[in-house]
Parts: sequence; structure tokens; C-alpha cells
Amino acid sequence: MFAFLLTLLILDALLLSVVVLLQAGQGGGLASLGGGGTDTVLGGRQAVTILTKLSWWCGGIFLMLSLLLSLVPRGGGSSALQERLRAATPAAPTQQAPLPLGEPAQPSAGAPSTGQPSAEQPPAAAPQQAPSAGKPVPSTGQGQAPQPRQ
Repeated sequence: MFAFLLTLLILDALLLSVVVLLQAGQGGGLASLGGGGTDTVLGGRQAVTILTKLSWWCGGIFLMLSLLLSLVPRGGGSSALQERLRAATPAAPTQQAPLPLGEPAQPSAGAPSTGQPSAEQPPAAAPQQAPSAGKPVPSTGQGQAPQPRQ
């Protein structure tokens, strides 16, 4: 049914194209807007010819066939090629949680991971400066005050 209606629609579209192209122009219409013509904006009334009637009928049939085709289910199963493509396509991956946008916090070994720094967590260490000439820089543990030398 679908193929039959589609064939009728294509034939009607070709016939409509030929009928419209065979019609003579009205010689006015919207082209008269720029000039000082006395015709109406859309042109004067013409005698109804067979081509005019045929173009109206073909246009109406085209609209009806288009509406029918949108309501009729497209028949036929899938082809062998479509079945092979479906079989070769891997299954959709499982949904994963979205990745965080910010930089992940690195909690210390015993501290709970919260977004706010706690009193037990030491602040981030400042970058070390280059050692001065001849003087070694004492290494301190993270979060401990430097020990005075004796």
C-alpha cells in the first residue's frame, strides 16, 4: 500500500511540475509593485484555462496523498543488510556518573574527605625556594614548625 501511494505521489508531482511550467505568466502580479501600473497587487483576473484547473487538481491530489502517506505505516521488514549492521553494532555502554569539574581534593591519611579544610589538615605547602649558596635548607615535616639549632 505504501509503495503504491508513493508511486502515485511521485507521478502527481511530475505532472504538477509540467502543468505549472506550461502555464503562461500573468504579466503583472508582484512585479507591478515597483512600477506605476494600474493593476491590482496580485494581478488581474484571468480566464480559467484547462491548465489552471489541472494545476489546482494536481496540487490538491498531491496534498491528499502526502497526508495519506504520513498516516499509512511503512510496510516491509528490515533488509538483510540492516540486520547485519544491527548485529555488528556493539551494545550501548553503561551510564557512568559524570566526572567532577573541579580538581579532586587529596585528603591526608586519617582525615575525612570534606570540601572544607579542617584544623587538623595542614595547609598546602608553599613552593621551596632555591637553596642559598653554601647553606643547606633544613627539611621539616609537613605541618611541623622548624626546630631551632643549638
